[in-house]
Amino acid sequence: MRRLVYYVATTLDGYIAAPDGGDPSGAEFFPLTPDVIAFIVEQYPETLPGPARAAMGIDGPGKVFDTVLEGRASYEIGLAAGLTDAYPHLHHLVFSTTLESQNPSVEIVRSNALDRVRELKAEEGKDLWLVGGGTLAHSLLPEIDRLILKQNRSVIGSGIPIFNGPFQSHMFHPVDETLLDSGMRVLRYDRA
Repeated sequence: MRRLVYYVATTLDGYIAAPDGGDPSGAEFFPLTPDVIAFIVEQYPETLPGPARAAMGIDGPGKVFDTVLEGRASYEIGLAAGLTDAYPHLHHLVFSTTLESQNPSVEIVRSNALDRVRELKAEEGKDLWLVGGGTLAHSLLPEIDRLILKQNRSVIGSGIPIFNGPFQSHMFHPVDETLLDSGMRVLRYDRA
């Protein structure tokens, strides 16, 4: 059975973006240092957007994921950059009750998010990558099987939390961690 994996960058204080919800990629609190880029290319090259993959000469299927799930606000970051499908190499789903279709290759899920994820998990294939945001992650929390947190050495005080919603308790146990030279720690947890 496929797993739903929340693979996301975070600050030490648990935020995935600044309060404005803008693109956190390369922000001073999420620096894209050479070791971070090398780690992503080696371990999760399919998580790079299509234009970055093309610029780096990366092609072919994903190593870990073949499907990407994201919320409307995360998707709109790509739209603002002119990308109606930032991940054309993956099956791309956007969860939104209000978004109109921007690209026929991107599936818009308007309701029953948990049911759709359960259907995807029952299909053959590689794992499902939950890219964000915090509100979608919170709504899918009962189905998240693994957390891969790229924990940066920054504290920003407020912003978009990893899980943005009302209190609910779920336990995960540590699997492993990798410390990169830049100070980013990649933490892997599986559902307990």
